[in-house]
Amino acid sequence: MKVGIFGQSYYPQTQKYLQQLLGVLKKHQIDIRFEKKYLEMIIANKFIDPSSDYDSFESLDKTYDLLFSIGGDGTILSAASLVKDLEIPIIGINTGRLGFLATIHDNEIESRIEEVLNGNYSISKRSLMKVEASENNEKLGPFNYALNDLAINRKDTTSMITIEVWLNGEYLNAYWADGLIISTPTGSTGYSLSCGGPIIIPKTNSFVISPIAPHNLNARPLIIPDDTEVKLRISSREDSFLASIDARTIAMPNNCEIYIKKADFKIGLATQKEDSFLTTLRKKLLWGEDKRN
Repeated sequence: MKVGIFGQSYYPQTQKYLQQLLGVLKKHQIDIRFEKKYLEMIIANKFIDPSSDYDSFESLDKTYDLLFSIGGDGTILSAASLVKDLEIPIIGINTGRLGFLATIHDNEIESRIEEVLNGNYSISKRSLMKVEASENNEKLGPFNYALNDLAINRKDTTSMITIEVWLNGEYLNAYWADGLIISTPTGSTGYSLSCGGPIIIPKTNSFVISPIAPHNLNARPLIIPDDTEVKLRISSREDSFLASIDARTIAMPNNCEIYIKKADFKIGLATQKEDSFLTTLRKKLLWGEDKRN
């Protein structure tokens, strides 16, 4: 078996998590490869000796069986840009905070990784959105896909922006707001949720449109089929606005049009079979913690 290990940051407490992970992988004689920048980071922090014989990768290929993501949910979102359409399952080890996607916690790394290596896990297939723009499309980067959401926000202004929305060519509305979020089911527990959007079970074939602090007081989150093609036109008193594709934020020119449609591939998140999405909701959102239950 061949696995990749990826992270975006290194903190002193990360050392013990990596030690546990590497201990289990070495015991099973797994072929281990670190993402190149992450390997450089942990060598710089003296976790690994520069003379070590660990191999690294800059991009993945189909020879990898699993990708371990060390961090929080944001790290998994970045890991998706490495996996792309290769169908390599991502396993998130949560060293962050809430962790809806990174479900293995610091006190259970060894036991959970043992289960994974023994095949005791399931794959949750997650939809993505493809994002394109009428201007400066190259600024969206080589991986212009969102696992969580696309968020449109105002830039350098306290004034509202106007976001006009079309669904499959039919005009929907002009939102006067601080911004607008188009979310996948995976992203429904993120930014969209904090703006009053609904929680959507991952297998649901839908997207959510959630306005951010709308001045139209009757504007409410809207669930749409995920085969809907969405067009946005953004206008502002400033020369530009912000478009955030998961963890990446880009300044785009005023009156630029943004096009969103469902990607033709999915990302697989590996979870323990007993860790259903409903179980995660109860644990993370403390459902059922009322003393009356």
